[in-house]
Amino acid sequence: MLFMDEIELITEAKKGDHRSFAVLFRNHYPLLVKYLMKITMNPDLSEELAQATMAKCVEKIHLFNGKSKFSSWLISIATNMYIDQHRKKKRESEWNDGEARSRRLQWHMESRNEEWTDALAALSRLSDEMRIPLILKHYYGYSYDEIGEILNIAAGTAKSRVHHGLLAVRRELKVDEKPKGNLVKR
Repeated sequence: MLFMDEIELITEAKKGDHRSFAVLFRNHYPLLVKYLMKITMNPDLSEELAQATMAKCVEKIHLFNGKSKFSSWLISIATNMYIDQHRKKKRESEWNDGEARSRRLQWHMESRNEEWTDALAALSRLSDEMRIPLILKHYYGYSYDEIGEILNIAAGTAKSRVHHGLLAVRRELKVDEKPKGNLVKR
């Protein structure tokens, strides 16, 4: 195969030419890995993300419009994949931390012969943003205005958080579920 410039390679790759993809990858893979090493500080993750980026490139090459350099497009894909993966790990970590906190609290309460109810378990799985207003409202009787003042949020925001917190707890406890089937008493 004669030397082709990048525009020709991209055009051929868009048509499904495997050799053009191979040349594009060979030309850009080292740059991509070096970039990912700098942002991840993890060689294994860099390789993993570079490979995933190239796979995504194969899938999305038809979207490349040529307004930026091909290398910039690849770096954009890689960056977004890294950010998505980082967010996912953060959510998983927060969930795991919340579960561990809930188990510790349950053990603590049960070891002191205090009751651990399903409602407390459901509350423990809420975010602080929903759990705190819900507890202030329904355990301690504060008004939405008072909750807003305590948490430095608008009363309407407090009301919304309490509402959504209650919905989440009800879902968790399976409260208000309708029976399945058409069982009608006559």
